Amino acid sequence: MLNRRKFIQNTGLASLATIASTNKIWANPSMLNKVGIQLFSVPKMLNENFDGALAMLAEIGFKEIEMYGPYPFSTDLAKKYWSSVTGSLGFEGSGFFGKSSTEIASSLKSHGLSVPSMHTDLDTLQKKLGLLADAAHKIGAKYVVLPSIPEDHRKTIDDYKKTAEAFNKIGAEAVKNGIRFAYHNHGYGLQVSNGKMPLDFILEGTDPNLVFLEMDLYWTTAGGANPIELLKKHSGRYKMMHVKDMKQKVHFSGDGGDASQWIALFPFMSSAGDGILDLNNILKVAKENGTQHFFVEQDMVLNPEIALKRSYNYLKSI
Repeated sequence: MLNRRKFIQNTGLASLATIASTNKIWANPSMLNKVGIQLFSVPKMLNENFDGALAMLAEIGFKEIEMYGPYPFSTDLAKKYWSSVTGSLGFEGSGFFGKSSTEIASSLKSHGLSVPSMHTDLDTLQKKLGLLADAAHKIGAKYVVLPSIPEDHRKTIDDYKKTAEAFNKIGAEAVKNGIRFAYHNHGYGLQVSNGKMPLDFILEGTDPNLVFLEMDLYWTTAGGANPIELLKKHSGRYKMMHVKDMKQKVHFSGDGGDASQWIALFPFMSSAGDGILDLNNILKVAKENGTQHFFVEQDMVLNPEIALKRSYNYLKSI
């Protein structure tokens, strides 16, 4: 009887182990194969210890990074603007942080990181795209991205139409140089008037084979637009996404058109999964409609080792 009881117990345990193993094998994989990070999440760390910051990001598990300018080859106008805002932000470094593109490529490789995308500025895109493309090729970037439209290029609907024309020219030049151009939205241009948003004039006025987009979930929501509706309506155009979450639903005090309004909403950002955005559903729709790269961005986040790890863990769990 004792031997029979042990046999039944051992057989039961073996069956449970088999079931557990089978469930593990057939468990749903993570929705995102690779999770990226926008380097503006850790500018101070990069400024103080570039390789140490990359090591920390790689240790968390990030596989892709997105850089931000200006770069050594950026126009003087871009560098001047950067200098005017960094004083209030508490850091100066950007772009390649005093390194050459070859050194950047070597550092990234040593940490197992790739760079699908580089943020830049309109003046550099229009005047020095060739140099930008050379750098992109050296570090392996496919997309060069405009993170915001200068204020004097978006005051009226006609301005948005002219911006669309400018985007088509940049997109065509980018293709000639072996890269792709994309526009990253902020909170402006998302408020509906007479049935249309200003952003609609850019989307409708640009060639979908030349001009792509990067959706910023936080600014899209803060600007009053619906991320899922945009992703479905413009399927195939949003190739990248900035994944952010909101502690509570907030909107800009005005039209979302200046840096002071953006900075005012920084405190409401949260790690992915800790806020009110339906990230699981949004990311699912994004993947179904052609989004390829997902970058966590928590602008100048405090305690990045903790906050970014929480975002990473959540995104790998869904």
